[in-house]
Amino acid sequence: MYTDKKSILQLAALLKAHGIRKIVLCPGSRNIPIVQTLANIPEFTCYPVTDERSAGFFALGLALHGGSPAAICCTSGTALLNIHPAVAEAFYQQVPLVVISADRPAAWIGQMDGQTLPQPGVFGSLVKKSVNLPEVNTDEDEWYCNRLINEVLLELNHHGKGPVHINVPVSEPFFLLPVNELPEARVITRYQGLSVYDKDYEPLIERLNKYQRRMMVVGQMNLIYLFDKKYTKSLYKHFAWFSENISNRTIPGLPIKNIEPLLCSMDFEAQKKMRPELLITYGGHVISKRLKKFLRRHPPVEHWHVSPDGEVMDLYGSLTTIIEMDPFEFLEKISSRMENRTPEYPRQWEALSKAIPQAEFEYSEMSAIGKVITGLPAPCSLHLANSSAVRYAQLFDVPQEVEILSNRGTNGIEGSLSTAIGYATASDKLNFIIIGDLSFFYDMNALWNNNYGSNIRILLLNNSGGEIFHALPGLELHDNARRFVTATHTASAKAWAEDRGLEYLSAHNEEELDNATARFLEPSVTNRPMLLEVFTEKDKDIELLKKYYHNLKK
Repeated sequence: MYTDKKSILQLAALLKAHGIRKIVLCPGSRNIPIVQTLANIPEFTCYPVTDERSAGFFALGLALHGGSPAAICCTSGTALLNIHPAVAEAFYQQVPLVVISADRPAAWIGQMDGQTLPQPGVFGSLVKKSVNLPEVNTDEDEWYCNRLINEVLLELNHHGKGPVHINVPVSEPFFLLPVNELPEARVITRYQGLSVYDKDYEPLIERLNKYQRRMMVVGQMNLIYLFDKKYTKSLYKHFAWFSENISNRTIPGLPIKNIEPLLCSMDFEAQKKMRPELLITYGGHVISKRLKKFLRRHPPVEHWHVSPDGEVMDLYGSLTTIIEMDPFEFLEKISSRMENRTPEYPRQWEALSKAIPQAEFEYSEMSAIGKVITGLPAPCSLHLANSSAVRYAQLFDVPQEVEILSNRGTNGIEGSLSTAIGYATASDKLNFIIIGDLSFFYDMNALWNNNYGSNIRILLLNNSGGEIFHALPGLELHDNARRFVTATHTASAKAWAEDRGLEYLSAHNEEELDNATARFLEPSVTNRPMLLEVFTEKDKDIELLKKYYHNLKK
């Protein structure tokens, strides 16, 4: 009855789930598995139209009647181009039209194979979104395919209506119909605010109260948000709150921040027992790899992502609901709708978190970061460069009035120092920068300008190369490859810092570090900016880090 092509089965199931009922089917061979599958689904009303030029406008007329989306399916090659005029009309009339095109596998495009041309993105700016589905061979392929179809169908009425394009590569054989049922495909729903004028959100609130194991994960947010006390009381007790230092103060109360050591201390079964039923996320990037792994291996029943742009962000592979609104407005809106009973789940997580001892290290990169972070004179700003610096910083508690910034949009090492210097130039507070040697030397020309003042303190962690690569599990580097992968070097920042007029401090052991940080953490702005260069041995640093995590598992 249905094709065995999993991408097409996902497409059919999601067209049905998203309420599309009218489909125009054009003849051809490459789209046979799509046509045969759609035509066998009783919920669809299918219309055969031979001429694609006419078929496109016929589908447009179907969508205009009642305003519900209509779809058109065609074969590969120039058949798709014939629908272009109807797509343009749909775009400028803001009519929700789904164009489904069968395609040859990508390897055969441009190889003189019949009825082929570059179909992905062929409509350019005249569609609201265009996706090219993968041919499904793995579970990850199927998740990706499902996500793409949800994304494109959600765009039909997102910030106005309009056409979308789904391109479906189909490999041979494609005449078989061995499947009798459509799969249970995950459907992603979008709420454009919690407003009855968009859709009824009462079922959402009912589910919110039904779940007792609720987790809130907050990603990077470059601000400090002070919740009104009436919201803090009514929200905090209902969720297990997880955030990192780069999230700043953006939750109502004290969150769990020792995420990496906490999850490291739990085996698979212990983590499984603490799986959330409902996960709600807001903010940007999350650093913790263990948190991502935990939520992917033990997925929640539902994952809601709250963001002003309403984009699909499926970091944990279980997204079910997008809530397009300011996250703080969302939290304030749900606070009065939470049922009064207090679940045990947040307390269980808090107890596990408190049982983890504070991180302590012998002289190392980690001890230098910890000494500076815990001794920061608040209020001030803390800038964390990428790689080891931002990861190790998550092991220590930062004073509440310290604002934290980091280039986590793409997580690259370039530009961390320049961004921090630019921010500090416009700031009247002390700005502390924690940066590794590769990031610093890559961006050392950030100090080659006359714009900045004396409110800058740079902690440079110099272990003669890229330490983070040595910590990657399972990676063994041969001597002839080590210098290429880890960028070993013998450079120091002393001459450059002094040339640029910075006060230069250095440390090679615990005693020198104590003496240098006493000066480095001076709470008032000094005559000159400072640079503290801490020299460590990368092998010892990694050994201490591994020992720390190993002891947590005992």
